[in-house]
Amino acid sequence: MIGARLQLARRGFTLDVDLQLPGRGISALFGPSGCGKTTVLRALAGLERAQGRVTVDGAVWQDDARGVFLPTHRRPIGYVIQEAALFPHLDVRRNLAYGLRRVAQDQRRVPLDHAVALLGIGHLLARRPATLSGGERQRVAIARALLTSPRLLLMDEPLAALDAARKAEILPYLERLHAELAMPVVYVTHAMDEVARLADHLVLMEAGGVRAAGPLAELLARTDLPLTGADEAGVVLQARVIEHDRGYGLTRLQLEGDGVLWVGALPDAPATAVRVRVLARDVSVARSAATDTSILNVLPVTLLGLHTDPATALLGLALGHADTGLPDGPRLLARITRRSLEGLRLQPGEALFAQVKGVSLMR
Repeated sequence: MIGARLQLARRGFTLDVDLQLPGRGISALFGPSGCGKTTVLRALAGLERAQGRVTVDGAVWQDDARGVFLPTHRRPIGYVIQEAALFPHLDVRRNLAYGLRRVAQDQRRVPLDHAVALLGIGHLLARRPATLSGGERQRVAIARALLTSPRLLLMDEPLAALDAARKAEILPYLERLHAELAMPVVYVTHAMDEVARLADHLVLMEAGGVRAAGPLAELLARTDLPLTGADEAGVVLQARVIEHDRGYGLTRLQLEGDGVLWVGALPDAPATAVRVRVLARDVSVARSAATDTSILNVLPVTLLGLHTDPATALLGLALGHADTGLPDGPRLLARITRRSLEGLRLQPGEALFAQVKGVSLMR
């Protein structure tokens, strides 16, 4: 568990946050530029002198009430920034060796060959940074950070300086870090696609404070947060591959609970866990399950609540119908016009059917 109670005042900006982050997985700090995301990250690293308390896995890194403040070099962290800060005069192998030398041999928890394999950089070891692409440099920088055997990996918009192609290249490696390493990661970004693909826990920041924090799926499904105001509003669902229909180029997924989704053919074997993203703009609702429709995914849902603006309504939906109470299945969002809302006379608690016309695989 990572605890951070931090306060800092500057001209025109005040930071005041109280965070409890999981001790495993990726926690994303998300929000607009200037909201304090990087300041929090730098305070965790000891690079920014905020007031308060920081604990990581029971170890106290800062406690101003007791006069405790560990400087950055005594905090077991890995730190990755937008620009890969590699030594230009050293090849990749010697850049990695620099990371290893920061840790006593008997305290090394990430072997060199494991970091190299995890980031797919074995073929780059003899090359200098100037000969690498932006994505390759960033993969080397992440590997070097891992080789310091950190208790906490801090990543400050590591993909922001990359173009779309290089970003697509590096994302699968970040997913491998997520799947194979137990260390917690605090990941700063203002890109929702990165949050949806990588994060387990989300902290929504606004004007130096925390607007909301919690498991990713819960926050994305809330209709009262600014996350849902954008065109890319949607939810992330966990699923497993059930079967493939090779004749039609489709794969059927089992959602948590009873729901199933058809998606474009996947190479994954049955029982493989996958993450899918469903955007609110790709979901409509009906009072009955249509059979004369081209939409393959028609799911029973219950209307939990709604939020309206002058032109549209955002519906919060729970997967499933329940005889009593509300279903506790996965959540969906649907964005419809206000005219449709009033025409259907929808009320919270009603049993409906969601028609899902688009599903993105987060790979």
